[in-house]
Amino acid sequence: MTSQLIYPHIEKPNSSEPARLQRIPRVRVAQLVMDYLAYGWSVEEMCRQHPYLTLSEAHSAMAYYFDHQDEIEQEIRSEWSQAEKAQNQSASSPFLVRMRSKGLL
Repeated sequence: MTSQLIYPHIEKPNSSEPARLQRIPRVRVAQLVMDYLAYGWSVEEMCRQHPYLTLSEAHSAMAYYFDHQDEIEQEIRSEWSQAEKAQNQSASSPFLVRMRSKGLL
């Protein structure tokens, strides 16, 4: 008999989509985990910083993260890589170009 863990407040429709909150599907578990990793926020602090978030949603998101750490951290690495790529492809502002050409940067 195989049992499957159920995370209240979290949905993951299929293996290719990220885990997210059921009530607010635009909020991904990885986004909340980034607050935890970057700022060291507790679940209570996450709820203070994001008033739309309930304690039970934040606890479920963190439980999902601790049980699926590799999956969530891969999602974060992928997002970080995409952001760096976009930043490197964007044009420098005229101010930065001018300052670099004058040797000021």
